[in-house]
Parts: sequence; structure tokens; C-alpha cells
Amino acid sequence: MSTPLLEVDDLRVSYPGRGFRARPVDVLHGVSLTLGTGETLGIVGESGSGKTTIGRAVLGLVPARSGTIRFAGREITRAATKERRAIARDLQVVFQDPYSSLNPSLTIGDILSEPLVVQGVRASDARARVRMLLDRVGMPADAVHRLPREFSGGQRQRVAIARALAPEPKLIVCDEPVSALDLSTQARVLDLFVDLQQQTGVAYLFISHDLAVVRYVSHRVAVVYRGDVVETGPAQIVTFDPEHPYTRKLLLAAPVADPAEQAERRAARQRLTS
Repeated sequence: MSTPLLEVDDLRVSYPGRGFRARPVDVLHGVSLTLGTGETLGIVGESGSGKTTIGRAVLGLVPARSGTIRFAGREITRAATKERRAIARDLQVVFQDPYSSLNPSLTIGDILSEPLVVQGVRASDARARVRMLLDRVGMPADAVHRLPREFSGGQRQRVAIARALAPEPKLIVCDEPVSALDLSTQARVLDLFVDLQQQTGVAYLFISHDLAVVRYVSHRVAVVYRGDVVETGPAQIVTFDPEHPYTRKLLLAAPVADPAEQAERRAARQRLTS
């Protein structure tokens, strides 16, 4: 078996407690997971489960109390700022809110070309790549001259995805990338994620509270509950026939179009809870 692109081993993260002399709050209690090249690992759980903290730890946005994180064979658990810059090309992120993650005062062309110029790409080559990226994510060519506020939420998220793709990364951490979008727009953006992975071979660490979303895009799924991974496995098994009671509750909590089936799910979830 080839070496995983991302290895998280016994990761523990704590946040400062509230109030003077308050004890730190343990958020992750020893999370371990792996992600292969070109693979999508969905991380699913309720708000406060710790799923977003996993992604933030991989990105170096929160410090690990213990454990190790290896990316492309390189330990990055406590990487310094300079070392983080060195791996930024290969490790990118798409955040939840497509508007707040884009500089409102810059044109789309400047937003997309900025990371390329920082890496030493010539301005003319950067402009050409920006046009290619916009075409790849289904944005009009004249978007380079327009500001983020001139686009819908789904279009802004396409720009955010294009920005993450600009340096040709090996891994993109996707933190609830479609939860702020309406259902029809969610479907189009999820299709875009799948298509781009097939075209580029990029891997995704896809974080969401929605089992249906992670089922659609993921090869494997890890379920997080109160700071622990309680179930992992192929997406089709974990999201259709889960073993852990918590995963079954998540499945039963997912809405369906049939009112009768929805009522049955609600009753089954209440039985699991009681």
C-alpha cells in the first residue's frame, strides 16, 4: 500500500477554558485518520463534535496538544510559519462562507492571481491561468474585472474553489463548503467538486454536518462524536448502513421528501435517544 497523503495519529487538541484559572477544554481526544492521494475523506458530525477542529489543526490554525500530523510524508504538527508557507502550495482550503473568505475590495482576477504572483509566477502567465481557472469552474470570462459582491453565493464559492485550485494543490480542506448555499446551488457545487477531482487528482478532506453531502462526494467517511472518531468506512456503507448508534441517529435526522418516511425516521430517532 502506498504512503497516505495525509496521516493524523492520536491527535489531541484543547481550547482555553472560560474564566480565570479555568481548565482547558479537550476538543479532540486522540483522533487518527488517513487520506490517500486523489481520495475524498468525508468528516461528519454535529456542531461542536470537533470535526472542524480536525481541519483547522491540519491547516495549522489551532495547535495540537499531542499527536502527529504528516502531510506528503512530512511532519507538520508544529510547523513554523516559514515551513507552513513552503507547503501552502500543496495544502489549500475552501471555507464555509464564500463572501467573507474573498477580499471585497479586490476584483476576481486579482483574488485569483495573487497566490500565483506570490509564488513567483509571471503576471502574464498568472492572467492566463486565471482565465483557465474561471472556465474550469464555470464562471464567465468577464468575471476577472468584477468584484465578489456582483455574484451570487454559489458563484462566489466557485471563485473560492478556483482560488484553492490556483497553485495546483495535492489536498484541499473543505470546511462546510456548501452549507451556506441553497439546495439547488449545493448540488451544482458538489458536482463541481467531483468533476474537478476527476480532472486534477486533488484530494479533499471534506467536512460537513450533512450525511447526504458527504455520501455524494466521499470515498470514505469518518464520523466524529464529542471529539472521537466513532466510525469509519466506505461512504456507501457508513451513510446507508451504519453500525454506531450515533451515526444511525445522524442518518435518521437527515430529511427526506416523503412525509410518511420522515415520520418513521423521527419515531426511530426518538427510540434511539430514549
